[in-house]
Amino acid sequence: MVVGEFTTEIDVLVIGAGPGGYVAAIRAAQLGKKVTIVDKGELGGVCLNRGCIPSKALISAAHRYEEMSHSKDDDMGIVAKEVEVNFKKVQEWKQSVVNKLTGGVEGLLKGNNVEIVKGEALFVNDNEVRVLNGYEANRYKFEHCIIATGSEAIELKPFPYGDRILSSTEALALDEIPKSMVVIGGGYIGVELGQTFAKFGTKVTILEGADQILPLFEKQTVQPVAKNLKKSGVEVVTKAMAKSAEQTENDVTVTYAVNDEEKSITADYLLVTVGRKPSTDELGLDATGVKVSDKGIIEVDHQCRTSVENIFAIGDIVDGPALAHKASYEAKVAAEAIAGEKSAVDYKVIPSVVFSEPEIASVGLNEQEAKKDGYNVQVGKFAFAANGRALSLNAGDGFVKVVADKDTGILIGAQIVGVEASNLIAEMALAIEMGAHLEDVSLTIHAHPTLGEITMEAAEAALGQAIHAINK
Repeated sequence: MVVGEFTTEIDVLVIGAGPGGYVAAIRAAQLGKKVTIVDKGELGGVCLNRGCIPSKALISAAHRYEEMSHSKDDDMGIVAKEVEVNFKKVQEWKQSVVNKLTGGVEGLLKGNNVEIVKGEALFVNDNEVRVLNGYEANRYKFEHCIIATGSEAIELKPFPYGDRILSSTEALALDEIPKSMVVIGGGYIGVELGQTFAKFGTKVTILEGADQILPLFEKQTVQPVAKNLKKSGVEVVTKAMAKSAEQTENDVTVTYAVNDEEKSITADYLLVTVGRKPSTDELGLDATGVKVSDKGIIEVDHQCRTSVENIFAIGDIVDGPALAHKASYEAKVAAEAIAGEKSAVDYKVIPSVVFSEPEIASVGLNEQEAKKDGYNVQVGKFAFAANGRALSLNAGDGFVKVVADKDTGILIGAQIVGVEASNLIAEMALAIEMGAHLEDVSLTIHAHPTLGEITMEAAEAALGQAIHAINK
């Protein structure tokens, strides 16, 4: 029995408290709106609680453990003895990082006078939702609504999640380091988590259906990562089609096919990372005029407005890459559009990052994409191995590659594989956003010795003016 149903009138209702939802709520409140945010889960959404943040914390811990445990081979002459990993404490530390950030989100929402409501939102019509929380239900009548419910892991019928078959959520919460693990899917999640557990000592096998891991990236960019995976003992099987799995109390056996030859492998766990799907099924959108595709994607315009004038949608539930920073960007646009500003999305510059070893980062167009779009392409490339700071970090693998329009000299893309690529890509993103030329980057004085010099050198190489590399 549902009790205590009341109706509250508000300016803006935000459904979902992830990096799209909470940013939208705060921005709308800054613009003078009375805002309520609703989420059936934790503040921070998947990203802060079960995705971006906990995974990067485990990746950081794995890097440290590997570096210390392999120190006997360290060229620097620094050796650590009897290195042990207390995985329970690693998980506690990871959770402390998550708690700090989610607590910070709560403080920011409250500091901006956003009302936080726990519960599941169901649309009644184009102006009202019903929020259920256990035996309680309340109605919220809104002038505007922003839907930011994110996405969830895709579950394949032959591989139902259970004690031995995991999604990334369960893998991040394991209380032990598995002796062995099979990963279905060699995209960024599969590579990041597979490599992380391998560093902790797990025997990892990655099954990827395409002819390379990380198929959305250029082959030359992926090669240093593939080399490092092999060095870490990770077996990568490409052109592999996973077919079935049999679980027991202690392990799981996966059957897969390569070139029509059927094979099987047994491991402690099977991690399935074949993508995510938009979380729109349980919103009751059929009670509204919001147009939704067969795949659950909500149709929106350049201001993130749906087919219903006063309802907006952002993040993983709209078209485009499922990235937290894209959701946060769209959140600001939607909130500002509601406030009457002329904000609109511009997707020219959306960085993509893989926190592998070495890291991969890309922004704008790669060389093949630029040629396909009809550009007269000008490319420059510079290796980490020729950079003093990279060598002093014992991290000489990788390169920076810049792509420009040869007719104008304007930068249109950049790809980086190497240490700190996730941070280095920001300079290239800013350059492309501002319409910078190769000369703008090459003539900018970069501090020495830093990794940032590699982007300058790549721009110089594109111009045929490389100093620390032979010009071709």
